[in-house]
Amino acid sequence: MKQVVQNYKSGELALLEVPEPACKPGGVLVRTVYSLISTGTEMMKVSEASMSLVGKAKARPDQVAKVMQSVATNGLSATYRKVTSKLDSYTPLGYSLCGIVEQVGDGITDVAVGDLVACAGNEHALHSELNWVPKNLYSRVPAGVDPRHAAFGTVGSIAMQGVRRGEPQIGDVALVIGLGLIGQLVVQLLASSGVRVVGVDPDPERCKLAESLGALTCAHPASGIVDTAVDELTHGAGVDQTYLAAGGNTNDPVELAAKLSRDRGRVIDIGKCKLDLPWNAYYEKELDVRFSRSYGPGRYDPSYELEGRDYPIGQVRWTERRNLECVLDLIARDRLDVEPLITHVSDFSEAVSTYKALNEGELKAVAVLFRYPDAVARTEPVVTSARVGLVEHKAAPLPAGQPVRLGFIGAGNYASSMLLPHLVERDDVQLKHVATTSALSGANARRKFGFADASTDIDNVLGDSAIDAVFVVTRHSSHAELTRQALLAGKSVFVEKPLALSPEELQKVLDAIEESGNDRLQVGFNRRFAPLLHEARSQFGPRVGPATVRYLVNAGRLDHGSWYNQTATEGSRFAGEGGHFIDTVSWLLDADPVSVYATGDLQVTLGYPDGSTAVITYAETGSSGFPKETLDLTADGKVLKFDDFVRAAVYSRKKWASSRIPKGRDKGQAAEVDAFLSAVRTGGPMPIPVASLAATTLATLAAQASVSNAAPVRIELPSKAGAPA
Repeated sequence: MKQVVQNYKSGELALLEVPEPACKPGGVLVRTVYSLISTGTEMMKVSEASMSLVGKAKARPDQVAKVMQSVATNGLSATYRKVTSKLDSYTPLGYSLCGIVEQVGDGITDVAVGDLVACAGNEHALHSELNWVPKNLYSRVPAGVDPRHAAFGTVGSIAMQGVRRGEPQIGDVALVIGLGLIGQLVVQLLASSGVRVVGVDPDPERCKLAESLGALTCAHPASGIVDTAVDELTHGAGVDQTYLAAGGNTNDPVELAAKLSRDRGRVIDIGKCKLDLPWNAYYEKELDVRFSRSYGPGRYDPSYELEGRDYPIGQVRWTERRNLECVLDLIARDRLDVEPLITHVSDFSEAVSTYKALNEGELKAVAVLFRYPDAVARTEPVVTSARVGLVEHKAAPLPAGQPVRLGFIGAGNYASSMLLPHLVERDDVQLKHVATTSALSGANARRKFGFADASTDIDNVLGDSAIDAVFVVTRHSSHAELTRQALLAGKSVFVEKPLALSPEELQKVLDAIEESGNDRLQVGFNRRFAPLLHEARSQFGPRVGPATVRYLVNAGRLDHGSWYNQTATEGSRFAGEGGHFIDTVSWLLDADPVSVYATGDLQVTLGYPDGSTAVITYAETGSSGFPKETLDLTADGKVLKFDDFVRAAVYSRKKWASSRIPKGRDKGQAAEVDAFLSAVRTGGPMPIPVASLAATTLATLAAQASVSNAAPVRIELPSKAGAPA
């Protein structure tokens, strides 16, 4: 079998052929499906191995002390031979994996051959095709959990133990310093425990990721943003806990912890960072410094790890194994989302080149997984959607090199001008079939865009197993039913807005998702993908307090013959178009609306969970010479001003303005289509969660209900849309 090893003397990495381990009593033999690279601990070891002997000594003073003790006991010559022999030996890498039980040792009754298990331990959960794992270092994976996600069990347990050492309480404010793999998990665990979290990291992408996973705000330690956020959240008192999840030789993390902690706050060291505690700062606040030892109680105890002697639950509530079980349970119940942390997946055969790319900085990653293709082929996971409480079949990626095969239902003006031009020239797309209401429009679409086939029968699209994804670009009244049929047919679906014209239609779509297990759905809310709006939001930066948004839509009057006027069949104009603007606001605020109040002149006020409000004015009586869409967002002493996809500015301590006027108004259609195709190709999550699509649809429909009742309308997702994440 193959195993990843490293020579600590030379730094050489190798995928070595080694004998298969025997299945001993008290444990199980596990065939690895996915193993996780710890981009902190493991890469530190890989980096140290490439150092000179002097560099290694400086990096590991604890080992130098052991060498000096050996010299005193055994003499210089014997110690030299011992040290050089050890340095010149291969050592294993890895400590977190998911695999299939291949053989059960004597005394094991809690798992059987074929079970999927998560495994821990730097001697037992190695980057290796087979591992023998003792009883207290594995846990059965709950049904429905993706093996890729279960491979995070060990690092999740490290983060879990760190959080337990902090003893957080609901309503606390916590600071996480270092937003690598462990830091990102700590953020989620704290946020799911009712703790308000702020984070620190010099990498802006990691800060954005942590904010998307539950942190209120994250920023570079020198920016002053975190200091301000802590001051506002705690009314100047300081954070209740600081979690040190950073590495390196700088003393900045412990100094920042002292600066931002409250009196008698707790500082928990999870990572391996310099701990030269500034005495005055820690003494004056009487800070409680705690260490978190790896996965939890039982670690480094041979009787627990090797002999399987568990600690009584009445004496030790949370052990290594019970922490591992808890992490897997949180993943299974969608309370811990590790999917966004997966930066890269490599086949195990590419292990050496993957490590080198990480070590040399070519591959920047939060989490990297090794995939063991033969073992993966034996698993058929069913996962639960992270944002919608529906069981779904995990979407398999398309075979390498295969284009995304598309079918279109409808090919009118919007499809022909805004969608198909972004598809026709792509090498990774194949336009298979277009179905239209008239034979001539289908023939025109086939001629202009190169569809392989055209017809007037939608069954030719929905019933074709060679079609991967379907675009529904028809009149509004048919969207929900066609979407329902396409989902039941197992297709990925891109439907132009609106998704539905009534709550009953929406419920039928959600029922189809539940019935089929297929939630591969995107609605054409393109504005959130507009490049200029993305740039403006990035310049505005993270938000701490509630925001107010003003959005003027200068819609203008419809032509007399427009089918938008057919309200009896096609719904109101706002029901058809309003979702665009609600989705844009929700994306800017990173939340879904919980209330709607609208007046007869279509002033629509949206309420959000954190107290933010947005007023959308949908005006049909304005001047055609005025821009169609203008938007202002105000929060935290900053203002974002956005003018019709042409100009943008952010007013804060330093004003930012878009540098040039674009040649055309890019409203995001190209980026929207690209994001959808990427999700279909890779099997990854759709760009907008179904729960958000449902919330936007209900909020759009609620505007008319609010006008009719002259009262606010509360937005509550149907039960089949799941609980908010």
